[in-house]
Amino acid sequence: MLLRLLLLICAPLCEPTELFLTASPAHPIEGSSVTLTCAIQLPLQTTDSQLQYRFVRNGWPLRLAWSSSPKLQIPSMWRGNSGLYWCEAKPVKAGVIKSKMLQINVQRVPVSDVNLEARPPGGQVTEGKMLVLVCSVTEGTGNITFFWYKGAMGLKLGTKTQSSLTAEFEILTARESDAEQYYCAADNGYGPSLSELVSITVRIPVSHPVLTVRATGAQAVAGDTVELHCEVQRGSPPILYRFYHEDIILGNSSAPSRGGASFNLTAEHSGNYSCEADNGLGTQHSEAVPLNITVPTKNRREFITTGVIEGLLGALGPFTIVLLFCYWLKRKIGKQSASDPLRSPPSPVPQEITYLNSPTPVPLQPVYENVNLVSGDDIYSLVYCSQQEWKAAAERPRTPTEDEVSLDIYSKLKQASDSDGDYEDAM
Repeated sequence: MLLRLLLLICAPLCEPTELFLTASPAHPIEGSSVTLTCAIQLPLQTTDSQLQYRFVRNGWPLRLAWSSSPKLQIPSMWRGNSGLYWCEAKPVKAGVIKSKMLQINVQRVPVSDVNLEARPPGGQVTEGKMLVLVCSVTEGTGNITFFWYKGAMGLKLGTKTQSSLTAEFEILTARESDAEQYYCAADNGYGPSLSELVSITVRIPVSHPVLTVRATGAQAVAGDTVELHCEVQRGSPPILYRFYHEDIILGNSSAPSRGGASFNLTAEHSGNYSCEADNGLGTQHSEAVPLNITVPTKNRREFITTGVIEGLLGALGPFTIVLLFCYWLKRKIGKQSASDPLRSPPSPVPQEITYLNSPTPVPLQPVYENVNLVSGDDIYSLVYCSQQEWKAAAERPRTPTEDEVSLDIYSKLKQASDSDGDYEDAM
């Protein structure tokens, strides 16, 4: 009975002291925080306010100084922080008490959904500008190593390791040879994951175009077809070509691929010809090419006349048309009159005409005059006959106009095949 009473009194005083270490969360993920708690079991007469604590990982204290707090928070846990943890407690007037060891393994999340993007967007960069290749992952913890490759064969361009989900690779000055397919890879210790291929196009501004004039023969002749061919040595298609004559645009032509473009025209005007190339990245103009157009000798007069007529028509308008038509009609009528023998007046046939009132017969002087033309083969003539009377037969003086006797005789003449006798019968 007495022994049992002694055990009840001595039990709390004789109970050994014990430490327990706990971690929250017990299985942390890389990048997350962890709280370590050191719990102690003490006799009733001892309080934990009299203890000092410290935490140890793999034999190395996490804090050099002892602390009165039984808790320690680690802001970020990484894969390298995995290991054996324990805590220690030191009473004020006693030795150090050590907890049991606790294995903490930091969980790492493998990278996933690796993606490659280009800046500028769309993968089209102008020659001489910067090209940025951005490699990213959707998930992944810890330090991630990024790799960039060029071409399907995988020419390695560079690597970069950082604790981030994205990384960039810069090509400071893009060249034509940089037009290729690219991809990237990411690895955080579980093996590399690859992105899809991305095509990069390097757009090249056009160089100075060269204009070539191609004529049918060695010399361009008026009326011939002349080909203007414009081409650049460098420049990304499509390219728009414009053709000029003395700074006046003649037309344009688009070339969807390399090889230049041509424009055909009818040779009319001499002068300087040029062309212009534009692919949206800048415009370049060619040197002027002189073109001399030769006018054939047999056509020179007609060519000049046509040019003069065109000038007059443009300057005077409808009034010029009326004048030219009248001039043409007059010339046509004159040519027909000169070429038609029936239009010429016949030679007069002298006749002896006796004037009945005169004592002495005086011959009349016939005068023939051609009258207006009419259509067909017929022509009419007007004949005047005049006679001067004797002074004795006159009672008073007469003026010459009164003495003249006008006789109008009209006769219809026949064609040149008729004889002169027919003409005299008609008279």
